[in-house]
Amino acid sequence: MDRLQRIYKLHQIITAHRLPVAHQILQDKLECSRATVTRVIEEMRLHFNAPLKYDRERNGYFYDLAQGEVFELPGVWFNAGELYALLTTQQLLEKTQPGLLDNHLKPLKTRIEKILTSAQLGSGEIAKRVRILRMAGRNTSSEHFQTVAGALLQRKRLTILYRGRGGDTQTQREISPQRLTHYRDNWYLDAWCHQSDGLRTFSIDRLRKAKILERAAQDIPEDQLDAHFASGYGIFAGAPKHTAVLRFSAERARWVAEEQWHPQQQSRFLNDGSYELRIPYSDPRELVMDVLKHGAEVEVIAPASLRQLLAENLQQALQRYEK
Repeated sequence: MDRLQRIYKLHQIITAHRLPVAHQILQDKLECSRATVTRVIEEMRLHFNAPLKYDRERNGYFYDLAQGEVFELPGVWFNAGELYALLTTQQLLEKTQPGLLDNHLKPLKTRIEKILTSAQLGSGEIAKRVRILRMAGRNTSSEHFQTVAGALLQRKRLTILYRGRGGDTQTQREISPQRLTHYRDNWYLDAWCHQSDGLRTFSIDRLRKAKILERAAQDIPEDQLDAHFASGYGIFAGAPKHTAVLRFSAERARWVAEEQWHPQQQSRFLNDGSYELRIPYSDPRELVMDVLKHGAEVEVIAPASLRQLLAENLQQALQRYEK
């Protein structure tokens, strides 16, 4: 452990303890001698103005701070594990959305790699040992993503030109961004649409233009956003109108029983080893796709409308193969 790592570690130890920390405990945790701990404490006081004080009654060191104050080391401080985590996160974003934030993350990545190299903790293994598979992801414009993210965080309205997939029509809208959602390898924006006078979800890859306006965004309460976007099934929002009852075979139950399809799902194992899953939903489109991928290993028990919809899909698929 080098000098900077010990300073960072000592700061972590002092911050994590409510009571003064004894000199011996610091020696043990920093894996060094009494003289080295004393030297680190003096360096923190001298170079970083650390308010380190010694409590004789409790025989330990603490930060002498007023109520509500917090002492932080200046600059960006990370240990090796945190640096690796940052690089792994950067690689995850790079693989899932190539080029999305490269211009912003590249300088940070370069600095982190230099720090790791200087500490003989080379980062090259991450690229070789971490494998990220991007399935069904759509390419998102870096320009549009950054415009949307900027408006979202600055709480500004956006004017967008949007080409929807359903009717393949192009519309211009003024929206108040509420949340960015990364779902199934794709980015979506939950927003208040001022033309529709309601909450809507927009796929970022379908934006053709996006411009930040000077007008302040209309804020929607968190509980209202959750009720609208989080209660439905998948990306389709809206209050649940039905409850799907799905029955999986005993073999498929070994996988499905460990999956979460919906935050409010209910489930149970039946006597024959099969697995019953109850899921609230509003729009059946995404649910139908998820059920179909399990083929003959699942049966829709209720409601009758969903069961009929699945039967029609399976019959149409069979007709294609019979031809």
